[in-house]
Amino acid sequence: MANTDSRVTIHMAASLDGFIARKDGCVDWLETSDEFAGGETMDPGFVEAFLKTIDSYVMGSRTYETALSFEAKGFGWSYGDKPTFVLTSRDLPRTRDTVEFYAGDLAQFVNGRLRPKFRSIWFVGGGAVSGECLRLGLVDEVRYSILPILIGDGIRFFEKLDRDIDLHLAEVKGYKSGTVALCYEVRGPRAMPDN
Repeated sequence: MANTDSRVTIHMAASLDGFIARKDGCVDWLETSDEFAGGETMDPGFVEAFLKTIDSYVMGSRTYETALSFEAKGFGWSYGDKPTFVLTSRDLPRTRDTVEFYAGDLAQFVNGRLRPKFRSIWFVGGGAVSGECLRLGLVDEVRYSILPILIGDGIRFFEKLDRDIDLHLAEVKGYKSGTVALCYEVRGPRAMPDN
């Protein structure tokens, strides 16, 4: 049985025009130089405390490869020592004990394996994974960090939604970096596992 206290969150940083990466997967535009004087400061202590509330991360293979490239460039591993699940059928390098690969039924994985074990489950990329989670009714909230840039074309935040998804705006914050953080609750019942 799924843990009714668990929350599945999709979080992504994207351009204002809704892209999470260029067509080739490049995210060179993530570092922007905007400044919004009326914005909040991203206090490191707050960020550290907030990250402690996340129990596990889930991502697609391209997001995992991007995280590995950031780590190779000296930016570190963004997911700390939290269990990190990579959705892939490809053979990818496993660089740490906290990383596990999964290929199979996404609804069964989320409801049968993740929800019973973790309270705060964060999907952190990519567009195909995010779209599939929403289509299957697996998501409780969507957190969208909009960066102050338009890139014109690329990989969309949500790929191939086959229906409208009703949302409720729960929170809006503007930061000094020019980034706007939105939090939406997904309306309607979430999918439960088959018995």
